[in-house]
Amino acid sequence: MYLPRIAILISGKGSNMEVILKACLESELPADISFVGSDNINAKGLETAAALGAPTRVFFYKRDGRKAAEEAIASAIEETKTDWIILAGFMKILSPDFVRRFPEKIINIHPAMLPLFPGAHGIRDAWEARADHTGVTVHIVDEEVDHGRILAQEEIEILPDDTLETLEERIHRVEHRIYKETLIKHFLENPISIEEREE
Repeated sequence: MYLPRIAILISGKGSNMEVILKACLESELPADISFVGSDNINAKGLETAAALGAPTRVFFYKRDGRKAAEEAIASAIEETKTDWIILAGFMKILSPDFVRRFPEKIINIHPAMLPLFPGAHGIRDAWEARADHTGVTVHIVDEEVDHGRILAQEEIEILPDDTLETLEERIHRVEHRIYKETLIKHFLENPISIEEREE
């Protein structure tokens, strides 16, 4: 049985990556890890991935610039015959050229109910806006930032006694569950029914 090959891109701790990687190793998620890559050579997630036996790579955005770093990512994907690119806290915006190179093959998780609160600080932005609810979105990446076909969403109530820290903790718990569940469903029931986001 052919298992899709996935590359996971991270920038920091990689907690979502760890959940996904362990699910692959335990045959819960029907996929093989081609590599875990990061734009940050000091990312703790690289140590975690290596300890779990996954190949790791570093892409040097600061040293080489975005164009060269993205070319290195693309080369690694093609070299390892990777089918899917999974963004798990990867804090670099992929260029439209890169996204067009791998159409409908890049999946991201965002800590808000897109299209609300896009950008790098989705949790904080919802908190500072005094919103009643926020959430988590898993989506296919397109050429716009934090936009694309939605695979799954889950709403999270912002409680009266929440702090930013407790809200972050609850959102991360939902992320860890929903990302794994969505990928399992996606790979087991391909093609998945995907809703186009309303404009």
